[in-house]
Formats: sequence, C-alpha cells, structure tokens
Amino acid sequence: MTGLRELAQGAKTIFIAGHLRPDGDCVGAAVASYRYLKKLYPDAAIHAYVEKVPEVFDFLDPDHTIFVQELPKEPVDLFLVLDSSSKDRLGEAQAVFDTAKQTACVDHHVSNLGYAKDNFVKPGCSSACEVLYGLMEEELIDEKIAEALYIGIIMDTGVFRYSSTTPKTMEIAGSLMEKGIPFWKYIDECFYQRTYTQTQLLGRTLLTSMRLMDGKVIVATVTRRMLEFYGAQTEDIEGIIDQLRVTKGVEVALLLHEIGDQEYKVSMRSNTTIDVSRIAVYFGGGGHVKAAGCTMRGSLHDVVNNITEHIEFQM
Repeated sequence: MTGLRELAQGAKTIFIAGHLRPDGDCVGAAVASYRYLKKLYPDAAIHAYVEKVPEVFDFLDPDHTIFVQELPKEPVDLFLVLDSSSKDRLGEAQAVFDTAKQTACVDHHVSNLGYAKDNFVKPGCSSACEVLYGLMEEELIDEKIAEALYIGIIMDTGVFRYSSTTPKTMEIAGSLMEKGIPFWKYIDECFYQRTYTQTQLLGRTLLTSMRLMDGKVIVATVTRRMLEFYGAQTEDIEGIIDQLRVTKGVEVALLLHEIGDQEYKVSMRSNTTIDVSRIAVYFGGGGHVKAAGCTMRGSLHDVVNNITEHIEFQM
C-alpha cells in the first residue's frame, strides 16, 4: 500500500497546504505530515502553508518553523493537500498546486471528487488526521506527531461525540494516547476552554438566534459589527454552531457568518437524516452528511429562505 514514505520518495521540495479558514483537523494534519516527512527525509525542503493558524493551535508549531507565508515561485516536486474537498479552497496556494510536478490529497469529505493525481479520500473516516494516520508507519509516530493527529481527530469529532466517530477512530485515538500525550489537556484547552471574548460572542449569538419550521431549524448570525464590537476574530466563532446544534428539538442548526456585503459563510449541522452536504454542494460548498458549509450571497432573509427550502425538501 502506498503511504507517505513512498509518496514523497525522491521529492526534494515538498509543499503542504490546507483549506481556507483552517480548523483543528486541517492544522493538525499539516503539522503531523510535516513532522513525519521531515523525520523520513531531513534533507528535503519541506514547508507548510495555511491562510492563518488559529491562535489556539499555536502550540503545535511553537518555534514558528513549520508554516510559511511566502509561496514558492518555482514548481515543487510534491504538493500535499490536506482536508480540502476542492482545490479552489486552497486560496492563493492553488497556483502552487497547479504547477506542482506531483499532487496528492488526503481528505475525508464526501464531496471530494479526486482532483489531485493521487487521492487518499475516505469519507467514512472521522477526520483528515484519521486518514493520514493510515498512511504513516506507526513506529515512526512520535509524541509530537501524535499530538497533532489527536488534535485533528478530537476537533472534527467533537471529542468523539459526532456520528462520524467509529470503533476504528477510538482505536487510533488510543494508540496516540499511548505515545504519552497529555490528551486531557488538549481536550480542555482546544475544545472547551474559551476566552472571555469568545464567551461574550457566544452569548450574544445565542441570544439573537431564532427557531424556524416548528422549531426543527435554529438559525443564528454573527455579523461583522458583532466581531468589531467584541474585538473578536474569525476563529472566535469556532464552537458556536455546536451549541446551536444541541438545542432540544432541533434537527438542523445554521450559523451565518457575515464576511462581506450581503455575503455569508454558512455552517450547517444535522442531528437527524437531513444530509446537509447535499445542500452545501448545491450552493458551491461541501462537507459531510451531518456537518457541511458553503458561502452564499444575498440578503440574510434570502440566504435563510434558500437553505430552509432545501431542508424542507428532505423532510
């Protein structure tokens, strides 16, 4: 079976990148693959790139040596994409992807259509980090690689609460714990712990939420004005959608994040048989059956109406 070792063999320049607005799975996968490949091929020029690493994950690259902001000007030997269902989600790094001599994608999104030359896409996996683990030799996974993989898994499974969690996911998490990582610390600091700003933003968003369709759908909006008022950043929105999702009686939770004039980043979560990935793909996004997202233009009213029409169609 082809793994990361075989994939990168002979590559002198390796570029690793993830999707726009990276989450814990994306950052964790980038750090884990960087450390693993650097261990195998120390003489190779290896760099990782994401739009911006959320502050909560800074500890994964404490010396700031893994992630770069400057994109290579010459074609790289290998471009490794992580956790991105389409190449247009790479942002500025797409130009590097298009000129790379070899491309590979490690992903778990059902909406991924296999756009790289080599595709390791497993929609049944909980996270890109779970797929990545299967491409590594277990004996080469040290504590630093294990912590990055573990972060990705807990963030994308909601600490093993989501239906994407399988017995295999738990087995992998167990093997990573055996590497000596302080797993309890990661769960508290990366998943449950909030800054005061994040707590204020969460409270304001929940306060202004509304239920639709006989309480089966809950919708909330985070506006640019709200972020400015609380001095919050985009990453401070993380976790709000999960609080909406656990509202009793709710089948689908929607969080609209205003990113421009009449432009919203829409996050969707499903508690039942509603396939939100179908809705996201229809509007140019992607994701999973129970967790997906897209970007939509129009008034707030129109965006909500368009999405709820698709939800109602599946009920």
